[in-house]
Amino acid sequence: MAEPLLVVRNVSRYFGGLCAVNQVSLTVPEGCITALIGPNGAGKTTLFAMISGFLKPSGGIIQFRGEDVTGEPPYRLARRGIARTFQIVQPFAGLSVSDNIRIGAHLRHRSRDEAEKLANEVGREVNLGAILDRPADTLTIAGRKRLELARALATRPKLLLLDEVLAGLNPSEIREIVPLIRGLRDRGITVVMIEHVMQAVMSLADRIFVLAEGRIIAEGKPSQIATDLTVIEAYLGRGAAARLGAGHAR
Repeated sequence: MAEPLLVVRNVSRYFGGLCAVNQVSLTVPEGCITALIGPNGAGKTTLFAMISGFLKPSGGIIQFRGEDVTGEPPYRLARRGIARTFQIVQPFAGLSVSDNIRIGAHLRHRSRDEAEKLANEVGREVNLGAILDRPADTLTIAGRKRLELARALATRPKLLLLDEVLAGLNPSEIREIVPLIRGLRDRGITVVMIEHVMQAVMSLADRIFVLAEGRIIAEGKPSQIATDLTVIEAYLGRGAAARLGAGHAR
């Protein structure tokens, strides 16, 4: 297995008396797609926020490329090569699609011309090439998802955190984005994705971690997770595994 690019060790996050993430540990190998799944409110986005520097952990250690990056701010982590997308996509409404992507490109390029060149390359890569001059606030949900992805890719990340990039898309739009995500891995970008579209998760992920009530309750290959009774209980409620077993027995 590839060397770990990201190591999260015993990370917790409290909001007052509420423990949103509780002693979570996970390892992400370089060059793989890792999925983080679990019920709503499990703490997935909070964990992403800590890895990307938007929240400081209440405890634990986060290492990236062998270095302790715990609590570093987002701009420093972005320079190290960590980029993320957000569940709620909010493009800069007064700017064009290309200008939105160029904001990410300026992390690596001070020159406007170089940043614009990179922005246009990334825009074409995510199938936005035909509408680069269009105002960003005119895009559909699918277009905004692609724009969010493009803006993150323009920072030239080594680790890309995708927070429900498939949410709100129809089956046809999902089928178009899945190979794009797979292609990112194939060209060397390590991907960690939060996702509820299980068919896509099972086809994309090399390894899956399941988070429930702030804790990792299972990890393994997609085939292992699909039949894990603990995971079935977490998604469908107590007794669900037994009910499913009884139904198959009939």
